[in-house]
Amino acid sequence: MEQNNYKIYIGIDVSKAKLDIQYNDSGLLLTIENKPGDFKKLNSYLPKDKKSVLVILEATGGYETKVVKWLLSRNIPVVVVNAKRVRDYAKATGQFAKNDKLDAGIIREYGLMFGHKLHLQQKKNKVEEQIDDLTRRRKQIISIRNKEKQHFAIIQNREALSSIKRAIKFYNDEVDKIEKKLAVALNKDKQLQAKADLLKTIKGVGDVTMYTMIGELPELGHVNNKEISALSGVAPFCRDSGTMKGKRTIWGGRSQVRTALYMAALSASKYNPAIKIFYDRLIAKGKCKKLALVACMRKLVIIMNTMIKNNEPWRAERL
Repeated sequence: MEQNNYKIYIGIDVSKAKLDIQYNDSGLLLTIENKPGDFKKLNSYLPKDKKSVLVILEATGGYETKVVKWLLSRNIPVVVVNAKRVRDYAKATGQFAKNDKLDAGIIREYGLMFGHKLHLQQKKNKVEEQIDDLTRRRKQIISIRNKEKQHFAIIQNREALSSIKRAIKFYNDEVDKIEKKLAVALNKDKQLQAKADLLKTIKGVGDVTMYTMIGELPELGHVNNKEISALSGVAPFCRDSGTMKGKRTIWGGRSQVRTALYMAALSASKYNPAIKIFYDRLIAKGKCKKLALVACMRKLVIIMNTMIKNNEPWRAERL
C-alpha cells in the first residue's frame, strides 16, 4: 500500500451524465459532464505537485472508468471505493440526507478520514485495458448465450427454436472472435505474455482465469499477499464481539477476479494434486466444502502473486 501525505482531497460523485466534484472545505461544488472533453476543467483545481492530491470516487458500475483513466494518465493518485462503505460512513456520522452535492462532500470526507489506508488505483497499459474489456465482453456474451439455451429447453414452436439456434450460433462465433483477439492482444506485450505463461503452469488455471487476472488484477506480483487477497475478495474477516465468536467471512474485492478464482479452485481441487491434497485435508478437519474451496481460492491467488513476483513457475512444494 502506497503511503503519502496528501494535502488536497477531492471527492467526486459519479453518474452516467455528470461528475459532481467537491474540492475543498468551502462546500462549493464543481459540476462537469462525464465526458473526456470536459475533464480538463479539473486542471484549475489540481496543484503542480500531483502526488499531493488524492481523488476519491465511488465504484458506479463502470461510469467512473473514463475519469479514472484520465486522472491516472496524469499521474494523479486515485482511489475507487465501495459505495456501501461510504454510505455506512455517512450514516455513522448522522448524515442521512442524500443528494449529489452531499454525496460528493461525504466521499471527500471519507477520503480525508481513511485515504491513508485505501489502495490506490493502479494504471493499466493499453494491452491490459484491452484484455480487461474483451474478457468482460466475453462474460456478457456467455451470459446471454446461456439464457438462450434455457429458452431452447422450454420453447416448442419450430420457428422460435430456429431463431434461438441462430442466436446461439451468433454468440458462439462472437466468443470465438473475442478469444482470438485476446490471444493477439496478449502477444503484443512480452511482459504480459510471460506472466500468462507462468499462470498457465498451474493445473486448474485456464485461459479465462489467466486473462481475468491479467486484465482485472494488474497489482498481481506487486503487492503483498494480504493485499492481493483483499483485492481479490478472498481475505477472511472475523465477526467476533465479546464472548460471541462468529465465522470468518470474505467480503468486498473485485467480483470478476473472485469468480475466476472460484472456477480455478473448483477445477484445481479435483485435478491439481497439490491443491486437491490441501482441499481434502481441510475437509478431513471438518471444514465445510464451501469454506475449503474459499481457502483454495486464497491459496491460489497467493501462489500466483508469489510466482509473478519471483518470476517462477508453479511448484507443488509451495503448499
